[in-house]
Amino acid sequence: MNEDYLQEIEGLRWYVIHTKPRMEDRADYNLKAWGVQTLYPRIRETRFGLGGKQSSLVKPLFPGYFFARFSLNDLLHKIRYTRGVQSVVTLGARPVPVDDRIIDVIVSRTGKEGFVKLADELMPGDRVMIKGGPFKSLTGIFERRTHDEERVRILLDTLGYQSHVEIDETLVAKRDAASPFGAL
Repeated sequence: MNEDYLQEIEGLRWYVIHTKPRMEDRADYNLKAWGVQTLYPRIRETRFGLGGKQSSLVKPLFPGYFFARFSLNDLLHKIRYTRGVQSVVTLGARPVPVDDRIIDVIVSRTGKEGFVKLADELMPGDRVMIKGGPFKSLTGIFERRTHDEERVRILLDTLGYQSHVEIDETLVAKRDAASPFGAL
C-alpha cells in the first residue's frame, strides 16, 4: 500500500466537503458539532443601490464547498451522512486530501472578521478611484491601511488641492495605469 495513502487514512488531513445546494452553513455547523475542524471561507460583497446606498452581502468563497480536517479512518462515514453534506470530494473512490499550503493561503488572506480578501493588494503609491460614498469618482493615491483593517488612507487629487481621507477599503478600486479612467 502507498505510504501517502496510509498517512491519509491514519492522520488528520484537510478534505473538500461538497454540500447540498445552499446548505454550507448547515453542514459547517453540523460538522463542528461532531468536533470536526472546518474552514468555511466567506467573502463580503459590497453593493451600491439607488442614491449610492451601500449594503453588504455575505457569500461563500466556494459556493457548495468548504474544507474539513479529519481522519478518514475515524470519521469518513459520519461526515458523509451529516445533514447538509452531499459528499466528500473524491478522485475515483478515494477522498482527495487538500495540501496544507492551500489552507494556509486561504487562512492568511482571512481578516479578523472572518472574511477572505480577494481584491488586488493595494500598495503604497497605487492610483485608486473611489467607487461609492460621498467621494465617489474621485481619484487619489493609496497611502496605507489604518489600524482598523477595513479602512485605508487615500491622498485625494481634486482641482489642484490634495487632502487625506480615510475610507472603507471596499469603496476603493485600483486604477489601470494605461487608462486615464481606470479599469473598474
